[in-house]
Amino acid sequence: MWAGMSDRSLFSNLIAWYDNNRRILPWREDPTPFHVWLSEIMLQQTRVEAVRGYYERFLKAIPDIESLAAAEEETILKLWEGLGYYSRARNLRRAAQVIMEKYDGQMPDNAKELMEIPGIGPYTAAAIASISYGRKEAAVDGNLLRVFSRMTAYGEDIKRPETKKAAEQFFLQLMELPDSCDVDFSEQKDSHEQCRNIYGDFNQALMDLGATICLPNSEPHCGECPWSEHCRAHLCGEETSYPIMPEKKKRKTEEKTVLLIRYNNRYVVHRRPSEGLLAGLYEFPMADGTLTEEEALQEGERIGFSALRIRKAGEAKHIFTHKEWHMTGYEITADELAEAFDRPEKGEADPAYILADREEILSRYPMPSALEKYKKYVLSRIK
Repeated sequence: MWAGMSDRSLFSNLIAWYDNNRRILPWREDPTPFHVWLSEIMLQQTRVEAVRGYYERFLKAIPDIESLAAAEEETILKLWEGLGYYSRARNLRRAAQVIMEKYDGQMPDNAKELMEIPGIGPYTAAAIASISYGRKEAAVDGNLLRVFSRMTAYGEDIKRPETKKAAEQFFLQLMELPDSCDVDFSEQKDSHEQCRNIYGDFNQALMDLGATICLPNSEPHCGECPWSEHCRAHLCGEETSYPIMPEKKKRKTEEKTVLLIRYNNRYVVHRRPSEGLLAGLYEFPMADGTLTEEEALQEGERIGFSALRIRKAGEAKHIFTHKEWHMTGYEITADELAEAFDRPEKGEADPAYILADREEILSRYPMPSALEKYKKYVLSRIK
């Protein structure tokens, strides 16, 4: 399928390109297993530029595996607030606890053992093993699958498990080091390293190639690609025909009404169930469907308050992987609340509904980005 593509120059050409064009990323400057692990989990479904600030803020609060294992779930979720896919944060904490208990706080140095840790799949295990430990592993993510499909003009669905296996085989074949290369791999890359981590650099070079040259959903920059002379899709002028993607399923649309219930300069929040979408995060009370003002007031009475006045708080839309929320917001000012609205003391179970002030909304209760518009609205209204 890709006979003749194991040209001995492919490996060294890519490494040479990487040396001149690599992205400067904070986790690359100190690629410890914890740093690589954290960055790769954050980067799942998220753009690099969005991750930088979160990564640095997270490390400032939680610098190592031991502190991650000991942290409260709510603390982790608050640090993760806005990144989305919050199960990633919970899995990080659970995995850290396993690493402390089973591996004495040290991450395993091989992909097989790494995959035994909760939340670490084949890609993340390969990335840690190669980038942190120099193991010969192909870290095949979406970028590498796209590069593979264009290099080989791969005609099958890119999402099939067989495609990933074929891509792994292709890149591992290229990792078979030639007898002689244009790049002196024995040279020190950085003063703190004894020798160059060629397999880690190769994987990161492929990541950068896919992220900056072999672009998705647009014309790739083939004129800047070190592999263009060997790329079957490019040689046929069919770069944008690959990869072959499965037909997208239409997202389900759900109508929601968000109630911003205000009392004495505080707003009502409550915690979502511990399982399911946005599990364990805090939100303003929500109801299914698009409620009228009268229906919104009735919903408020069901929760347990009497309203003084109601006003519209705008509309918002949020897109999840398989569904969309179309939201209508109301701000309801209450003149009386039920006794159930207590402030939980530390260590106590949260009541069904909580009155939160500005500082608590900002720093204590993690809220999903789906409600960002209403969160900003509330913060603008609190004095």
